[in-house]
Amino acid sequence: MRPNIHPEYRQILFHDLTANNYFLVGSTLKTDRTKQWEDGNTYPYVTLDVSSASHPFYTGKQKQIGKEGQVARFGQRFGHFFNKGKDK
Repeated sequence: MRPNIHPEYRQILFHDLTANNYFLVGSTLKTDRTKQWEDGNTYPYVTLDVSSASHPFYTGKQKQIGKEGQVARFGQRFGHFFNKGKDK
């Protein structure tokens, strides 16, 4: 490997503002902000709007629409157009 071409890999403190959770994760992200964490060490600090702690998909609050319900609703509304000759 060539020297001095890779970014510095270090521990970075991420803060999810929506859920008010902190994550200490290894990253190469560059930031000038720092913050002291629970362990007493100071880490580079990055704020996030959404993470796995606040995203509806990961928290289980996401609404899933059943495909069978949509198909059945379509059949109720427009099924008579397709079944005209089949009733006899």
